[in-house]
Formats: sequence, C-alpha cells, structure tokens
Amino acid sequence: MRGLLDPKVDFVFKNIFGSPKHPRILISFLNATLNPVNKITGVEIKGTDLEKQFIDDKYSRLDVKATTNNNEIINIEIQLKNEYNMIQRSLYYLSKMYEEQLGEGEEYSKLNRTICINILNFKYLKTEKFHTGYRLKEIETNEELTDIIEMHFIEIPKLSNESDEKDMLMAWTEFLRDPESEKVRSLEMSIEEIREAKDELVRMSNDEKQREIYEMRAKILKDKVSALNEAERKGVEKGIQQGIQQKSIEIAKNLLDILDDETIATKTGLSIDVIKKLR
Repeated sequence: MRGLLDPKVDFVFKNIFGSPKHPRILISFLNATLNPVNKITGVEIKGTDLEKQFIDDKYSRLDVKATTNNNEIINIEIQLKNEYNMIQRSLYYLSKMYEEQLGEGEEYSKLNRTICINILNFKYLKTEKFHTGYRLKEIETNEELTDIIEMHFIEIPKLSNESDEKDMLMAWTEFLRDPESEKVRSLEMSIEEIREAKDELVRMSNDEKQREIYEMRAKILKDKVSALNEAERKGVEKGIQQGIQQKSIEIAKNLLDILDDETIATKTGLSIDVIKKLR
C-alpha cells in the first residue's frame, strides 16, 4: 500500500482545507488559529477550481482564500522552503487584499478585517513559540491601534513532541506534520474535523488522477527548492571569494611601499592591473 500524500504540499493542503465540500475543516482550523471572541460558523471559499488553476499555471500560488461569516477576509499560504522574504511577502499580500476590497469612490468604512496565515515548514522567527500573531500596536505602551489587519505564522518544526492534543491548533499542526502518526490516529478517533481531513487525505492518496497531479506539483516544488539551494550555495561561494579578494587587497595596500608590483602579485594572487590601480 502506498503512503499518504503530504498535506504540506500546497495542492493537497488546498484540497483539504480549501474545499467547499468540507467547510467544517477550515472553520475548525480558523477558530483554532484566530481564537475569535465570536466563533466562526461559516466560510465562503474562493478559487475552488483547483485542478484548472494548477493546469493553467503550474507555478501559481495555491493558497486558500475565504470570507468568514464575521466578514473577515482570510488568506492561508503554506511554504516548504525558507525564501528569506516571508514577512515582506505576507505584508504585500495582506495590503493587496485590504486594498482590493474597495472600488473607486467607495467609503473606507466598508473595509473588512483582513488576515494572512502563513504555515511554514521551517523555523523562521526568533520566538520559540510555534504560533505567533501580529497586529498594529503602539511601540511603547503596546496599546492596540486596530485589529483590522492581522498576520499569523505557524512554524511546524517548532511544535513540541509533547504537544497538548486537546489544543486544536496543536492538533491541526500535528496533522500537517505527520498525518500517519500515532497522535493523529488518536485525534481522529475523538475529533470529527480531524477525521474528516484524514478521510479526505486517504481519498486523495488513493485517487490516481489526484496522485498524478500531486507528483507533478511536488516535483515543481522540489525543483524550486533545489534552485533556491543552488542560489544560496553560489551566494555563499561568491561571498567567500569576495572576502578573499578584499583581504588580498588589504595585504597589497600594506606592501605597496616596500615591494614592487610583480612581487606583490605573486604574494597576493592579485593581477598587476589591480595592484597598479591601488597605487
């Protein structure tokens, strides 16, 4: 028997958490993440034609977009690899979602609460907490200006192995981390939404067409990660070379008054032309 698909791959995540067939899953996840005073009881999920979206543009962002019964606009994105721009990226999409609510001439009072939730399969922020939420606050007093925009980070690797299974956000994060774990098997016995998500994951995993699209998406994401790793490697190598070059130049400057150009070139590895420019 083949294993389950990885729910951290965005194609799978969106099929489970962004499907209008299973609104209870998203509602449960949002209530666990946002912990609202007025619990979310309904969601309208956007962009549900996932297969068409993926086939038309294989490099598109497969995030989950929804509006809640509390008139909140939600965007959930899952990231497998640290691209070192998550805060800027999330702020950009958050501001874009906020701005797009108004047509020309419409009043600002029509703007609704806008929330970005970033699920990361890597450690990113300095805090040890696996879940953090941010709003606009006064710098010294910490007084909240408004809750109309909000940003959350869920860092899966920071979830403790001793996590409290009664905490719903911990339960959902455990499901994303390892849906075949003993913890998740226990959770699906007691939590209907977890069981519903697991059943959908099993269904997808046994569907040849879904698995084929998953394999395509997983390869694209793997290639993207490989490209990022290669760029990082080249960046490090370039930095090392630049450091060596700078050190050689400093040595050459100290030798200008006591040695000829040819000898300095031999000792530092710099070209004669570079040394002449230092004089």
